[in-house]
Amino acid sequence: MLQAASVHKIYVLDTNVLLHDPRAFDKFEDNDVVVPIHVIEEIDQFKKESSELGRNARHVARQLDELRDRAGGSLRTGVRLDGGGLLRVAVPDDPRRLRRLDHAAMDHAILQTALEIRDRHRDTPVVFVTMDSNLRIRADALGLRAENYENPSIPLDELYSGIVEMDVPGEIVDRVARREEVPLEELGVPVPFPNACLVLRDAEQPRRTALGRAERRRGLVQPLRGGREGAWGVRPRNLEQHFALDLLLDPAVRLVTLVGKAGTGKTLLALAAALRCVVDEGTHARLLVSRPIFPLGRDVGYLPGTIEEKLNPWMRPIFDNLEYIFTVGRARGAQGRSYQELVAAGIIEVEPLTYIRGRSLPNQYLVVDEAQNLTPHEVKTIITRCGSETKIVLTGDPYQIDNPYVDAARNGLTTVAERFKQEPLAGHVTLTKGERSELAERATELL
Repeated sequence: MLQAASVHKIYVLDTNVLLHDPRAFDKFEDNDVVVPIHVIEEIDQFKKESSELGRNARHVARQLDELRDRAGGSLRTGVRLDGGGLLRVAVPDDPRRLRRLDHAAMDHAILQTALEIRDRHRDTPVVFVTMDSNLRIRADALGLRAENYENPSIPLDELYSGIVEMDVPGEIVDRVARREEVPLEELGVPVPFPNACLVLRDAEQPRRTALGRAERRRGLVQPLRGGREGAWGVRPRNLEQHFALDLLLDPAVRLVTLVGKAGTGKTLLALAAALRCVVDEGTHARLLVSRPIFPLGRDVGYLPGTIEEKLNPWMRPIFDNLEYIFTVGRARGAQGRSYQELVAAGIIEVEPLTYIRGRSLPNQYLVVDEAQNLTPHEVKTIITRCGSETKIVLTGDPYQIDNPYVDAARNGLTTVAERFKQEPLAGHVTLTKGERSELAERATELL
């Protein structure tokens, strides 16, 4: 969120800001917010879409109309916002510029409107807010202050990894290694976050270590779940995967975020743990797997066939992981069944995020893959669908973003990981070591 200083400012919003966050009007405290009329025209072009952009466009239009009606005034002269600021729609000085323009010309018209506002308000700082980096560069070159939306961002190198290394007495290392629970107060050092994954190192013999996880609700360091046997034939291959599997199997941790590059095992571990919870332990009634379907810019309706045939190209990565678990993984829990049988029985449900909106999802194990392509608002919509006893897992790689309205530092996945790190019901692990294959790992490093 943009933090306003004590000096009164005028913020001019670009179209992508409102499509990213339709509630952006209220994020600028008591400063004035100006929306160029060209932005309204651009938003109008999205309102018939069934995608999240279409829903956001309709929300913006309704909100503007409600503000106009509630204030009993004019959007051109300004209506008062709840935060104390003034919202108005700016019309260009030359009315002839209101004719329909192509995208490039529309960007130019919006920027020109921001420049006109700056020239009319020399005594008030004017800030152009856009998520388009090229437009920020152009604004800066023209002497107009430009900022990105949703500050402060969350740089990946500053994102909480979920793993904390601590030097402790050797006796504690031995007890945790024997899978004993140890009171947190005996560590002698405060644990920074609930559900922090702990690497406990012998203070006198640093090569001696033990793994555990802080359980702040009970005030204990608890042994990791899963162990070497893993889940459904999928065994953790490195320290990070051990921690991830532990969080995935803990029913008390309702929200898990797994961030990592391709091949680190995020989705595979999440699905294997979900099958163990749903099929073996029965802690959840069903496994629901979903992912965004917009990376190629088309909804499922453009594809031929039944709904299952439409979904197959988008959900193929999920099916590939399930097939691996049921075949190559030789999962003991499969008992000769295929994942198609569990899908047919309703134990596994795979569907796009488009259909989750508006649903209530009680007692489900929900895995959302490719969550880096979601905006914070979209992730909020998904998490608020979770009913009683539901566990949700968000996985993704912030370096592989296809959504033009988010970036590596401003997306739903990293936002949730950062904002929930202090919550006892949430856990997070950043996975860095690729385990898919030596070739895949080298490609990730070199290309």
